[in-house]
Amino acid sequence: MKTIRNYVTSLFVLIGSIAFTACNPIVKPELLPILTTNEISQISQNTATCGGNISSDNGFEVVARGVCWSLKPNPTIKDSLTKDAAGTGAFTSSVKNLLADTTYYLRAYATNKDGTGYGLQITFKTSPAVTPGLTTSEVTNITATAATSGGNITFNGGLAVTTRGVCWSISENPTILNDKTTDGSGSGIFSSNLTNLQSGKTYYVRAYATNATGTAYGTQVIFKTLSVPTVAPLAVTNRTTSTASISANITSDGGTPVTSRGICWSISSNPTISNYITSDGTGTGIFTSNISGLTEGAIYYVRAYATNIVGTAYGSQLSLLTYNNLTVADIEGNIYHTVTIGTQTWMVENLKTTKYNDGTTIPMETNSRAWAALSTPAYCWYYNVATYNNTYGALYNWYSVNSGKLAPIGWHVPTNVEWNTLTTYLGGASVAGGKLKETGTTHWSSTYIGTTNETGFSALPGGVCDNNGSFTSLGNNGIWWSSTEDVAVNAWTRSMNIGSSVVSSSEFKTMGLSVRCVRDN
Repeated sequence: MKTIRNYVTSLFVLIGSIAFTACNPIVKPELLPILTTNEISQISQNTATCGGNISSDNGFEVVARGVCWSLKPNPTIKDSLTKDAAGTGAFTSSVKNLLADTTYYLRAYATNKDGTGYGLQITFKTSPAVTPGLTTSEVTNITATAATSGGNITFNGGLAVTTRGVCWSISENPTILNDKTTDGSGSGIFSSNLTNLQSGKTYYVRAYATNATGTAYGTQVIFKTLSVPTVAPLAVTNRTTSTASISANITSDGGTPVTSRGICWSISSNPTISNYITSDGTGTGIFTSNISGLTEGAIYYVRAYATNIVGTAYGSQLSLLTYNNLTVADIEGNIYHTVTIGTQTWMVENLKTTKYNDGTTIPMETNSRAWAALSTPAYCWYYNVATYNNTYGALYNWYSVNSGKLAPIGWHVPTNVEWNTLTTYLGGASVAGGKLKETGTTHWSSTYIGTTNETGFSALPGGVCDNNGSFTSLGNNGIWWSSTEDVAVNAWTRSMNIGSSVVSSSEFKTMGLSVRCVRDN
């Protein structure tokens, strides 16, 4: 009985022990990795560098590690995280896609089969946002009215780029208040098409990018749109009754090669390449065209032209007057060409006769210092060199003019009023000189701006024998007598020099000056 009772007692003790154990299980401690969180470094608007050090895996292999972060305290692996190589020891993590000027909470983490352990939490704040960083692309595909540019946004400033493009103006440092393109959003390279530009204009271009902080601009790029060529004024270098030689200068190709150039002419104003033309090669620079088949004594309108891919440009128009077939001979047989300008017919060369039209000889005075005392007719050659006669004619004092016999029969030395008629017909004294003077520097020492000789008058700088007996101004100045007296010792003249048009003046009658004759009506 005692044995049975002991057995029952033992059984009850065992059952009680099992029941107690079932109701009160033994608590097993967690065997998580042990680690620390490193200090944060290299903080920018969107990134930072951190990491940790796993000092123990607690007997179970670390299968994942990194850092986790959040806008709230105590971040876990359910928040944003990095995934770095497994194992124990130190590691470094790159934290990305952060918001600028924002406070974050961060912890290192490590995971083994028993769970995830965390290092101590640290707090940091990203750098404030700024405007984006970008560059401007070079301008390409330039035409007269369009071009291509763009930019590269290399840094968004810590905030999303919401708008980007290029802006441009004819003034420096354009902004988005000027003309601009809108080319999407975000960072990286983009391309922009500039349209509605003006031909031949210099433009300034900058790429721009906008985030919530503001708008930033790339470096300024300068370009010039294409245009038609630039054609300088014409000049008539030679003419006859039916031909003419005309020079022109293409001073700019407009940014693209000149493919054709020449002269166009018509009896109507503003001729184009649809009228008569010459073809004189390509490119820029000076060229000379020879035109023929013209009508004697007729007025033609002439313009130089130059063509490039943009179009055809024309120089300023001049009127070209061909010579008359009419020539006139003086008493010595010297032949003078003539040209009709308005209602007047003029000699094209300076008078060179040494005899009056009645055959009597005009006194020649070679002692220039004696001229100031003369009150009777006289003539000379410049510096008393007879060869000047062929080009510049003779120099006469006014007493020769006043004889009434200096010009060939049917012709006369013009009055002051007739000189005025000529300059008025040509648009006034301020422009008449350019239309009357021979072009080039064969005889003139330099070319006066606006000189075209479109009338064919071919005024030459024959110089003067002045009142002090000195010869001056050959190649620089030409002075021509009128037959009109001013005061007792002076008479009216017209002069042209290398720097001016036509000047009306009154000179001493004793001076030796050139003479042009006009035909009697």
